[in-house]
Amino acid sequence: MSYSVKEIFYTLQGEGTHTGRVAVFCRFVGCNLWSGREEDRANALCKFCDTDFLGTEGADGGKFGSEVALADRIEGTWQAASPAQKRFVVFTGGEPLLQLDRPLIDAVHARGFEIAVETNGTVAAPLGLDWICVSPKAGTKLVQVTGDELKLVFPQADAKPEEFQSLAFRHFFLQPMDGPYRKENTEEALRYCLGNPLWRLSVQTHKFVGIR
Repeated sequence: MSYSVKEIFYTLQGEGTHTGRVAVFCRFVGCNLWSGREEDRANALCKFCDTDFLGTEGADGGKFGSEVALADRIEGTWQAASPAQKRFVVFTGGEPLLQLDRPLIDAVHARGFEIAVETNGTVAAPLGLDWICVSPKAGTKLVQVTGDELKLVFPQADAKPEEFQSLAFRHFFLQPMDGPYRKENTEEALRYCLGNPLWRLSVQTHKFVGIR
């Protein structure tokens, strides 16, 4: 299988359970909830995405003809020299599960990486992943209903936290929706977490410190 990748970069995880952890991010092209084009946003299933996942022209992006080629590029992006630091890669998008498959998982594992995925949950995850983070979107059917972390962008009128809290996840996060009402959304998320201790607040720290 070939893979279309927007960008691959070395950074710190900015949100959720692994906030602050060194990681390689591999961002795939494409999503099943929005085309990525602004002219289509109003009619998209997910209208608030803040990520550019169109095209392969990003840093270290491109078309990779095999899982070996992509795994080699991911390994080459890792910069930490300490053997005590477990290698960590986050597959994201767009929707990464449209492309991420078992051969690529095996190839990246063979290079010593722990593998995480950030998905909208509308596609079932393949076997072999080490960390599954699901971010549900209102108006979609959640297929991946188990995992390590459920991270709900908040608020969404038709995706209430209580709809998801009985699912089999280890961690539950509310992440304030970015945009012109981020301050108000953050205050609302804070109030909800204070009243519902199952949920923890996830803040997009990478935006505050100026990294990707």
